[in-house]
Amino acid sequence: MDEELYSRQLYVLGLPAMQRIRGVNVLLSGLQGLGAEVAKNLVLMGVGSLTLHDPQSTCWADLAAQFFLSEESLGRSRAEASQAQLAQLNEAVQISVHTGDITDDLLRAFQVVVLTDSQLEEQLKVGTFCHEHGICFLVAETRGLVGRLFCDFGEDFTVEDPTEVEPMTAAIQDISQGLPGIVTLRQDTKRQFFYDGDLVIFSGIEGMVELNGGSPQPVRVQKDGSLEIGDTTAFSPYLRGGVVTEVKRPKTVRHKSLDKALLHPRVVAQNTQEVQRAHCLHQAFHALHEFQKLHGRLPKPWDPVDAETVVHLARDLEPLKGTKEESLDEALLRTIALTSAGSLSPMAAILGGVAAQEVLKAVSGKFMPLDQWLYFDALECLPEDEELLPNPEDCHPRNCRYDGQIAVFGAGFQEKLSYQHYLLQVGAGAIGCEMLKGFALMGLGVSVNGGVTVADMDHIERSNLSRQFLFRPQNIGSPKAVVAAREAQCLNPDLQVTSCTYPLDSTTEHIYGDDFFSRVDGVVAALDSFEARHYVAARCTHYLKPLLEAGTQGTRGSASVFVPHVTETYNGPASAAASETASYPLCTLRYFPSTTEHILQWARDEFEGLFRLSAETINGYQQTCTSLSGIDRTQTPALLQQVMGVLKMRPQVWQDCVVWALGHWQLCFHDGIVELLRLFPSDKALEDGTLFWSGSKRCPQPLQFDPSHDMHFLYVLAAANLYAQMHGLPGSRDETSFRELLELLPKPESMHPDLISDAPGQLKELQERLEDWIKGPPLKPVLFEKDDDSNFHMDFVVAATDLRAQNYGILPLNHAQIKQTVGQIIPAIATSTAVVAGLLGLELYKVVSGPRPLDTFRQSSLHLAENNFIRAVPSAPAIQSFHHLTWTRWDRLKVPAGQPERTLASLLAHLQKEHGLKVKMLLYGQAVLYSARWSLEKRTQCLCLRVTEWVQQVTGREPEPGLRVLVLELSCEGEEDETAFPPLHYELWHG
Repeated sequence: MDEELYSRQLYVLGLPAMQRIRGVNVLLSGLQGLGAEVAKNLVLMGVGSLTLHDPQSTCWADLAAQFFLSEESLGRSRAEASQAQLAQLNEAVQISVHTGDITDDLLRAFQVVVLTDSQLEEQLKVGTFCHEHGICFLVAETRGLVGRLFCDFGEDFTVEDPTEVEPMTAAIQDISQGLPGIVTLRQDTKRQFFYDGDLVIFSGIEGMVELNGGSPQPVRVQKDGSLEIGDTTAFSPYLRGGVVTEVKRPKTVRHKSLDKALLHPRVVAQNTQEVQRAHCLHQAFHALHEFQKLHGRLPKPWDPVDAETVVHLARDLEPLKGTKEESLDEALLRTIALTSAGSLSPMAAILGGVAAQEVLKAVSGKFMPLDQWLYFDALECLPEDEELLPNPEDCHPRNCRYDGQIAVFGAGFQEKLSYQHYLLQVGAGAIGCEMLKGFALMGLGVSVNGGVTVADMDHIERSNLSRQFLFRPQNIGSPKAVVAAREAQCLNPDLQVTSCTYPLDSTTEHIYGDDFFSRVDGVVAALDSFEARHYVAARCTHYLKPLLEAGTQGTRGSASVFVPHVTETYNGPASAAASETASYPLCTLRYFPSTTEHILQWARDEFEGLFRLSAETINGYQQTCTSLSGIDRTQTPALLQQVMGVLKMRPQVWQDCVVWALGHWQLCFHDGIVELLRLFPSDKALEDGTLFWSGSKRCPQPLQFDPSHDMHFLYVLAAANLYAQMHGLPGSRDETSFRELLELLPKPESMHPDLISDAPGQLKELQERLEDWIKGPPLKPVLFEKDDDSNFHMDFVVAATDLRAQNYGILPLNHAQIKQTVGQIIPAIATSTAVVAGLLGLELYKVVSGPRPLDTFRQSSLHLAENNFIRAVPSAPAIQSFHHLTWTRWDRLKVPAGQPERTLASLLAHLQKEHGLKVKMLLYGQAVLYSARWSLEKRTQCLCLRVTEWVQQVTGREPEPGLRVLVLELSCEGEEDETAFPPLHYELWHG
């Protein structure tokens, strides 16, 4: 298992599931756009083998959604033309092509079979065989703006891990002896939600040890959140500590074969209207299959005769069983038929992402599979006004790569797409690569007057390759934006794409300024921080540009659209949740940790203090102090503790670093704990009789160094190597020789945590030792890097966290959990990335088509692990008012500077005359340009100056050359506290 390649995916699926995925053989039949999406996702995610089957030859319509094909592929087998490029995505996946028919003997070789472009008769035949022989079977189909997915995993399919969430854990406060026993949970841990019937296990309990390591037992949840368990009467009295952990229970799924499920479609929907619509889509697909069987083709694009034929075929279908009598929505059926010949890349991305996720569920037993059927439609992408709908002439094939898209939207819309210019911000990440693929297939920005600007400052890492399909191993270390732009042009040579490696933030407004945004029609963003999202959204609001924004975390995803004056502006959190960024009290981290968050933060602080901050501090003294007399004596003890440890002089060889590491292990995990227990013994009681070590305070236990213990060994090995790096000395990765060295060295020397006193003699001695460090070469601060498994950074943090957990009886975390938390790694997988990119593509169709009502746009959220798909109409802009003035966050007050330029007094008079606003304060950024509270003299002085002249005096700098607008903020007399006036755009004159 290449854990570096699959690192982000491992956080989603876990190692056992990934190992099962690596051993599966999948047959995929149908290599049009939908099949290509399924294949791409499966190969990126590392299935064992993938066999491609498609006897059809490539035609022009395929190129609208099939990104492995090109004009050179025309006439070739779609499967054979796709094989080589698929193989480049992941060399660990065996990819082959089957050129014959799908026979029973062929099917027996696979654990999963996926059909994406087959007739109903073949679906029924293959589905029946798979159901009878325990082979997981999927059918995925798209027809224009509608799609469906069917899953059959058999009549007795076991889901080992139904949900994506980690098992719940909670620290124990107390356990009563009795029938039943009552488990009281600690209040200082994050709130956990257990439910009646949950199975739990116990660990780390002192006193009532009979519960530790026992079989899972059910709980009943009391009103106060405590847990009722079985009989604890005969158990030892509870003393302290312990953790209760949920045990996930497998679930059994029973699926019908396709022939039975066709007449009994089970649809999970939020309301009756959605159920009826899904039933209508079900019948529409059946009718389209009947049409194809009769005519050997799909209905012609926007052909009313063919559409009526489909409607008649739907009327003649056998009614669905188990449903109330429902009349067919013939208008819906007609629209589906009119657009069914189309092939759209966003639809292929959405259904292909979901289908690939279901394949993973089938082979891994991870997450609940679909309840057999999923229906999806995006018919709201079509114009509401019937007069704006395309006609057959506008949609007939033109033997071009966009024929599949023209069949739905017409040639006029295709030309409109070509003239668009979009900014793709952080555009070469996982979502960005998918969006670039979508732009190339859709033909966005392919004319000389259009284009795409890809902005991304990051470089390609190996972990990117399992999701960002435009990159290959040979691209590692190269700028993402440059490589992504080049590869996107390979998908469509006409794409006008420019790469930019500068971030979009306040430092680059001279690059992404007025001139740049005047050429941009919209922005697509896939940013991984709330701060960055807020900044980009603010720029889009300022320039009145639509923003399409998406993000994923594991199998969760969201896709949002913000359209000037139509939807609300972006209003997500300004930063990560306070609980995630808040610092913990220093005394809690050092002496009284009680949660995994505490010990993780302590380990990170240890790394920073030992190997970065101490080196920077010593180097600072080297630059600023000519002698030790210049050193603040209050800082000397901390420096000695951090840098020198048990050493008498600066380390000269590798063995010195090992001695230091042993001494620091002794200080942290033995001596420091012994001293803490001397001050606060385990039986110490407070004045009211309460034990000191109770509540959130866990009583620690000192550790004895044991080189045979993995974490003891790892800590000293990592600390010694990091210490050597900091001092410019060679380290060692040879564990055998390191163990031999540890055997030769004396046991760690005790180093009392408060050994440094202010006694003149001792302080003088310590300062002399410090002089050796300061007079030597500069130290090399070690900057934490989470993704290099060979640099000992994560090894140190993992070992320090584990040892600290042992000291305080806290449930330890594994290496992957620590790396994810400390490195702030976002779990990611190719499937959810593809789906949200497809959802953004649908909204892009709407934005490009021109003005349209709010109810045609969609904000989407999904959770593939739990089959949750929500698409809702976004909120309208909130309207604010002040006297006669009304506005939304998209509005602004515009005042021309004039020629000659107006004065500040003229500006204020204009606002009062034209808008009835009596300004009491005017701001430019953080600078106050005017305040009614100023003295008369100061107000008189500023009011007579030109606005730009006064801005220059207040800020100390001239406006940037070419700046078109000064954005000012104002507050007015009579406003309420919550009033937020629209920005004042002071439009500069350029002759």
